[in-house]
Amino acid sequence: MTYKPPRRPQFFYTTAPLPCPYVPGRTERKVVTEIVGPDADGLHDRLSRAGFRRSHNIAYAPVCPSCQACVPIRIPVDGFQPDRTLRKILKANEGLDGYRVPARATAEQFHLFQRYQQARHGDGDMASMSFYDYRAMVEDTPIETFIVEFRDRSDRLVSACLTDKLVDGFSAVYSFFDPNMARNSLGTHAIMWLIERARAIGLTYVYLGYWVPESRKMAYKARFRPSEVLSGGVWRTLTQDELQDGGRDDIQLVPMTAS
Repeated sequence: MTYKPPRRPQFFYTTAPLPCPYVPGRTERKVVTEIVGPDADGLHDRLSRAGFRRSHNIAYAPVCPSCQACVPIRIPVDGFQPDRTLRKILKANEGLDGYRVPARATAEQFHLFQRYQQARHGDGDMASMSFYDYRAMVEDTPIETFIVEFRDRSDRLVSACLTDKLVDGFSAVYSFFDPNMARNSLGTHAIMWLIERARAIGLTYVYLGYWVPESRKMAYKARFRPSEVLSGGVWRTLTQDELQDGGRDDIQLVPMTAS
């Protein structure tokens, strides 16, 4: 008889309240857990389907009292069709090529990351990150992770997207771009690249993290149609009425167990 060691229990912890980075005047709390062990990929897949996000080897989800502003959102790639605005973004970036590269930090990436942070988020914590902090963000991952680098015809790096590979899709972790090319909507362009790549290799979804209708910088995620949101523990299609209303109170995160 073969001995099978007992399965390591999965522990979840709640963080202390901190100022909300999305909605002014509110506080945020998160439930967090480690992504470790031989089943790290499987655990990450299950948590992602339950609305969690990854940072380093930690998965987290908001559990803010009296607030459900953060709504998990994903794109079913087979049904996606770019609207007129998205087609214009694709056309504006026809000269860019995307390359999937290993999750290894480079000085070139970090220089672009610094310029982006200083121009777009100069008062945020990430603006003061050192190269070693950036390298940890990219390389400290227990699961399959890669970077998509977007380069122009002179081979200049103009944007990048740190991405996790899931069993059913891609999860866009963080993207950054040349702030002088803000009019090109390079963050949106990166998402459309992931959609087309997922479709080409037979994956089902692109996970975008949280749609926050009350936050201008996070509301854009609902422009990819159709989209699905996590409501009552079930993924369902986001309706046009909900988009017009800016979200509904009954859309909320319901974390699952890790079993």
